[in-house]
Amino acid sequence: MESRIMDVLGNRVLELGPKPEVSGPYRNFKLTRDADGIAWLLFDREGASANTLSADVIEELDLVLAALESQRPAGIVVRSAKTSGFIAGADVNEFRGAADPGPVETAIGRAHAVTDRLEGLKIPTVAVIHGFCLGGGLEVALACQSRIAIDGARFGFPEVMLGLHPGLGGTARFTRLVNPMQAMTLMLTGKTIDARRARSLGLVDAVTQERHIRNAVKDALFGRLKRARPGLLNTILNSGPVRGFLASRMRAEAEKAAPHEHYPAPYALIDLWEKHGGDRAAMLAAEKTSFANLMVTPTAQNLIRVFFLREQMKKLAGSGNKIGHVHVIGAGAMGGDIAAWCANQGLRVTLADMKPEPIAGAIKRAADLLGKIMRKRTDIRDALDRLMPDLDGEGVRNADLIIEAVPEKLELKQKVYAALEPKMKAGAILATNTSSIPLQDLRTTLAKPEQLVGLHFFNPVSRLQLVEVVSHDRTDPQLLKEALAFVGAIDRLPLPVKSSPGFLVNRALTPYMLEAMVMLDEKIDKVTIDAAAEKFGMPMGPIELADQVGLDICLAVGDMLRSKFGDSLPPTPAWLREKVAAGDLGRKTGKGFYVWKDGKADKTAGSPSTAQPTAEMIDRLILPMSNICVACLREGIVDNADAVDGAMIFGTGYAPFRGGPLNYARARGPENVVSALRALAAKFGGRFTPDAGWDSFK
Repeated sequence: MESRIMDVLGNRVLELGPKPEVSGPYRNFKLTRDADGIAWLLFDREGASANTLSADVIEELDLVLAALESQRPAGIVVRSAKTSGFIAGADVNEFRGAADPGPVETAIGRAHAVTDRLEGLKIPTVAVIHGFCLGGGLEVALACQSRIAIDGARFGFPEVMLGLHPGLGGTARFTRLVNPMQAMTLMLTGKTIDARRARSLGLVDAVTQERHIRNAVKDALFGRLKRARPGLLNTILNSGPVRGFLASRMRAEAEKAAPHEHYPAPYALIDLWEKHGGDRAAMLAAEKTSFANLMVTPTAQNLIRVFFLREQMKKLAGSGNKIGHVHVIGAGAMGGDIAAWCANQGLRVTLADMKPEPIAGAIKRAADLLGKIMRKRTDIRDALDRLMPDLDGEGVRNADLIIEAVPEKLELKQKVYAALEPKMKAGAILATNTSSIPLQDLRTTLAKPEQLVGLHFFNPVSRLQLVEVVSHDRTDPQLLKEALAFVGAIDRLPLPVKSSPGFLVNRALTPYMLEAMVMLDEKIDKVTIDAAAEKFGMPMGPIELADQVGLDICLAVGDMLRSKFGDSLPPTPAWLREKVAAGDLGRKTGKGFYVWKDGKADKTAGSPSTAQPTAEMIDRLILPMSNICVACLREGIVDNADAVDGAMIFGTGYAPFRGGPLNYARARGPENVVSALRALAAKFGGRFTPDAGWDSFK
């Protein structure tokens, strides 16, 4: 892509006239003038693989615009010299640690002045966009008079994911240009759209191919391109009475996904548009204040922290993936979905099982999944071609990686290993997707135990980003490195953990679900129990989660952990075994604690609960997770507290705005957490005893 861009901006310009004049010097921008008098302003942030907007970059952009104002070119083209895309948004590093809204608003005001200057130029301007155009990058594009997208470009405002809303004038410019209902939806959800969708909304004026850019630019700058303009409907929807009605509907929808008390940004954005959507200047001014106030909230600072946790975990994968062929054994819910995800990521996959029916079911689920996450039918077809049924299990002979995903029974797994190990090619990795069995137990019958690692995926595989990469004391370090690189290559986040019962995530999550079952024994309504966790900010309550995971899995993991950790876990109720024996396993069978319809728990059945969750109920569910995370740090299961928080967020959905269970403990105060645990232990039993690791926790 980069060579093609430079061909368009360099060699093909030479065909039309003398060598482009380069002016500057600028650290982050390249400025050239072609034979038609058009200035090409290339954004190429120094020392970075992607363009982001920092205070220094914006200050330099102001200098460039001042120079262009004096030079008076025939037109200005703004585009990126990076292969990765236009602009990825603001430099999030500059958001960390903000505590006073005053300096934030001042800095945002300076940035506003630059985008206002770009918008106010008396020279025609066009943004040429390839790759991603997100957040502040889209706001820069909106300040240009025209926008041309290269097919494949992606557009969006992801600020809500950081607890913010657009802050460089995007709230006002976007809702004026595009149907405000659609504009607000994109800003409230953080979703991205492709170039064709952007064209249909009126966000871009044309979609073309790289080879046609020069002609498209000339059409845009010299008045031959019909620009997208807001219509009468936009004016009506931005009128005062209509804004008030629509804003109330938006708040009701937002509350379903992001409660106001935990996530203030969506409601600040709705307020901004409702109050000022009819007055562009007032909305631009109010946007700065609103953005600054959001920046210093605990929610924003914790979500910014989560952003960097994700980046840190990506780096754990390293590079140099050597896995091209994956052989999955076990076509159940997990094995089938792992196989589908690997095929989706471009790998060749063979899927084996004892019977053809599970394989057929897995292929059908794969087709459904790929239909949801892929846009082109040809891409879906190609991915399904890469996913090959393998009833005879012959794929193991050529596979670089074998993933075992059979039920959680030690003897069964060892039997599988005995059959496949002699067929594995030299250097292949044997991975288990076990959720709880220590690798030290699994390896005992292997001729080459050094080839065994754990790759513990989480359900649903397509949504939960975490994969625990489990090692034991005889794991080959090179194979472990290759396993980490594989996880990164399939767009998942690896967490290196040492083998121990339940590893990190299930060991921390099991008490959460078992304590809820103890509460059921205490005649607390299941809806109230789930509401307690959701009030804290969990994406779903422990009863619903148990159904989602599968009660058979919960029972097996609980039994395994109890055999290792004894009374440090809540007791397993006898009636749970009876439900499992009766086949009431949760979502996968249609009935568990809840009845499941169309993949959702029916919480309307029976008499509605009138009891309200209490603070003690929340502590009983939540604090054991922090306690076990501290224990895992002390035991060396995981060696990094940030990675622990990242794992719990990306593997379980632990309330992201809390920043993770250890970050929550720091914010609440370790002494307060220990005191609360001691009070719970005195009232409910030793399972709440604070771990010794709290003494050194910081």
